[in-house]
Amino acid sequence: MKYKTEKMSQSEARAKLEEMTKLYMDQRFNKVLGHVENPLERRITRRKIAQLKTVLREYELGRRKD
Repeated sequence: MKYKTEKMSQSEARAKLEEMTKLYMDQRFNKVLGHVENPLERRITRRKIAQLKTVLREYELGRRKD
């Protein structure tokens, strides 16, 4: 289930984070409306967002280089 973040640059991670955040908000909206096909997708999306935030934090701390 590991998301491919090993070779991701900082700009790619930021773009993917924005995309995943928008997807998560759409999933939350659809859950409220009752149009959920796969209820586990929200959990997977949340975990991908956390992994991307970790990558961005590593760049911020200098543990990763571009």
